[in-house]
Amino acid sequence: MPVTVLNAQAQQVPRLVEVIGQAEGSREIEIRSRVTGILEKRLFQEGEAVAAGAALYYIERAPFEIALAQARAALAQESARAEQAGREERRLMPLADKQAISRREYDDAVSAVRTTNAALETAKARVREAELNLSYTTVRAPIAGITGRSVRSEGSLVTPGSDGLLTTIGQTDPIWVRFAFSESQYAALRQGKVQEVSLHRADGAPLAASGRLNFAATSIDPRLGTVALRAEFANSKLAILPGQFVQARVNLGERAAFLVPQHAVMQNDQGRFVWIVGAGSTATPTPVQAAEWLGRDWVIEGGLKPGDQVIVDNLIKLRPGAPVQAKPASAPASAASSSSKP
Repeated sequence: MPVTVLNAQAQQVPRLVEVIGQAEGSREIEIRSRVTGILEKRLFQEGEAVAAGAALYYIERAPFEIALAQARAALAQESARAEQAGREERRLMPLADKQAISRREYDDAVSAVRTTNAALETAKARVREAELNLSYTTVRAPIAGITGRSVRSEGSLVTPGSDGLLTTIGQTDPIWVRFAFSESQYAALRQGKVQEVSLHRADGAPLAASGRLNFAATSIDPRLGTVALRAEFANSKLAILPGQFVQARVNLGERAAFLVPQHAVMQNDQGRFVWIVGAGSTATPTPVQAAEWLGRDWVIEGGLKPGDQVIVDNLIKLRPGAPVQAKPASAPASAASSSSKP
């Protein structure tokens, strides 16, 4: 039977691990009201990018301006009382030294100074509190990012706490992608050195430039038997959206292996195997240890020797010991796989 064969040659191939991951913003902030009041105006378009410190909402200012005026008036009163108490203490000091008045009168004056000074500090704190509450009537973006849907509309009464959510802001540049490795994949990760992490669509098209791992869990999930990982990617053009599912490809370095076309690797109840041209030009099944796909090829880590002639066609008709007539393949597998997409 005429068959096409491929001469097995060991070569350096990348150790790739491909998993499905989900994107999330590197920072995701909930914008909440910090004071109670009527929401007067929204200053942004939902879904647009905003700069850090940009005004997002206006809350009714009048009640807080009145509270600030009252606090300042109370401060003025306490300041006047403190000045009067100070003058009284200074007036009584020489009289107390000459014993023209009782010591108790002078001690009362000193205590009055301390009391009015304490009340003055309290009034100053209330003014700062009123100024802070007034500043909260302008709700600003704490970070730069993409705004979400506005939860409250103009005219709504907003309050602090769990009911005070107004909108969200997500920072999408850089963007993070969460995925998980099995125990064996994580062991390979720890033994090797991560050279590149890339993102791809389901059809293999690239989504982003290479990124880097920025988090690895220190324990294995007991339910799934996986280790959580996270990678960071530049996303200035918003090519990746938070919540999007992507294919993460982690390059753990290179190792020597054989490349065999996927269709040439068969499987039975004992595992994967390939047909090779054995002694006497006969078809011989050979068990192999296949790692992962690389392009249109299987990466074979064991079971083959350099120079083995791997049969790549007429596989269904082959039987152990069947005589074959070998014909070399027109192009090596490595050349075919180097230009193909996984």
